[in-house]
Amino acid sequence: MSDTISAPTATQPPGERHRLPKWFKVPLGRGEEYTRVKDLVKDLDLHTVCQEARCPNQGECWTIGTATFMILGDVCTRGCRYCAVSKGKPPTLDLGEPLRLAEAVREMNLRHVVITSVDRDDLPDGGASLWAESIRRIRELAPGTAVEVLIPDFRNAPESALEAVMAERPDILNHNIETVPRLFAMARKGGDYEFSLDVLRRAKALCPEIPTKSGMMVGLGETDPEILQVLQDLRAADVDIVSMGQYLAPERTPFYLPVDRYVTPDEFKEWTRACRRLGFRHGECGPLVRSSYHAEEQAAGRRPSEVRSEENGA
Repeated sequence: MSDTISAPTATQPPGERHRLPKWFKVPLGRGEEYTRVKDLVKDLDLHTVCQEARCPNQGECWTIGTATFMILGDVCTRGCRYCAVSKGKPPTLDLGEPLRLAEAVREMNLRHVVITSVDRDDLPDGGASLWAESIRRIRELAPGTAVEVLIPDFRNAPESALEAVMAERPDILNHNIETVPRLFAMARKGGDYEFSLDVLRRAKALCPEIPTKSGMMVGLGETDPEILQVLQDLRAADVDIVSMGQYLAPERTPFYLPVDRYVTPDEFKEWTRACRRLGFRHGECGPLVRSSYHAEEQAAGRRPSEVRSEENGA
């Protein structure tokens, strides 16, 4: 990778903690579609990362009829210090979850669905068999829906765990790198930077034609050169799509890492340009960007406004 690409220059000094900037205003969920999605998730006893991770985009996404589903329950075996999902000993595996998930996808008439999960280090295969079953069920009940999977690293499972997921041929394979190597041990307990990169490499090697994707947070105390290095590492791993968003602490407690600084919208625009120069098929960078935010548009390599214009006949 060329080292001639320079990192954007931060305009806000690290370490300064302010009130939430004005650009974080988000629409509240309302309307019939929002209520329909909310009721459907509840009636089918499903979990969404929108709720569990307290995503700031829940109102917008549910209002337009999209949601990111979370399988393998709602209790994670790892203790990442940036994530709001409950941590501890998970309940017994729910074998009926894949069918209910597929029913929800069919009911919502989704063109593109994103599935993620908690880490299940308590299971011999890390939950890979339920991942595979979920993809199969969606293919059966909603064959026209593109399936994007945001998988854990399966670090404590056999190598065959990733193979089981890729054998079902998801439309996009996503695994988030999350942060820079220096902050991994502090932020991602149980994770490993090089192992995560290897997950992405192995996925591409197993199915070269399936796009791979990864995402990261900024505002945890990383430097701009460190961010650039992560992007270069992801591109070297042949990752096609990358997302980048602002870290927001779930709560102000000693457990959760504090926000080191708020990255400005202009800086995120510069990172979008950097992604383009590095050769990613698509880079989605912005304060409110999360890995599954505007996922369908990311897969198409287009901005959300372009897709809306086509739908409106422009």
